[in-house]
Amino acid sequence: MMDINEVQEYLPHRYPFLLVDRVIELNLGESIVAVKNVTGNENHFNGHFPGLPIMPGVLIIEAMAQAAGILGFKTLDKKPADGSIYMFAGVDNARFKRQVVPGDQLILKAQYVSDKKGLWKFDCQSFVDDKLACSATILCIDRKK
Repeated sequence: MMDINEVQEYLPHRYPFLLVDRVIELNLGESIVAVKNVTGNENHFNGHFPGLPIMPGVLIIEAMAQAAGILGFKTLDKKPADGSIYMFAGVDNARFKRQVVPGDQLILKAQYVSDKKGLWKFDCQSFVDDKLACSATILCIDRKK
């Protein structure tokens, strides 16, 4: 549904911090399903951990937040180029269920919960091979650049 070029229209992040490669499903105001292809040449694997590369949990959460940000931007019909930015405002109830390693395809899911005064709440999950890797409630705030 959205390739990397369109993803970059809705996220201000760029390499090495752009963590969404594609959007495969989008229901405005409801939910999003996105993809992060995990590759062994990503810089964080050099130190996390040498000989046992594991994607850091904070980056999994950031990837889910970026997917949620796309859902928010698309729902409001806004882009960073319009002078708006979605910022990560908080995370609750984060749980990690399995390791994410090079070669995995991380499926990112975000479900809209609520928005109050520009603070958006999403229930998020990430999966590898249909197995839950991480879940969290993520808060994003809509701000002007």
